[in-house]
Amino acid sequence: MELDLIDVHYDLRDFKPRELEEILEDPFGLRLLPDADREDGEARYFALGRSVAGRHLFLCFWTDGKTTRVIAAREMTENEQRLYERRYATMK
Repeated sequence: MELDLIDVHYDLRDFKPRELEEILEDPFGLRLLPDADREDGEARYFALGRSVAGRHLFLCFWTDGKTTRVIAAREMTENEQRLYERRYATMK
């Protein structure tokens, strides 16, 4: 997977490229497809995951199978983190 980081709308000092890749590759992570159809036909996905350093992040991204573009990144909310931890506990 190639990560496209050109013209991102978040601060790359807050979210390192390796950390974003770790979230996308998290074996316990959650991948969700939003229920709203976009006018441009582009599917955007949501990911909840934990980095190797233990940071819990939420990502919004699109992918064409070869390239992944992270559109938004932020810390998980408490509810999102509980959802992630429940899934982690069932798969561990």
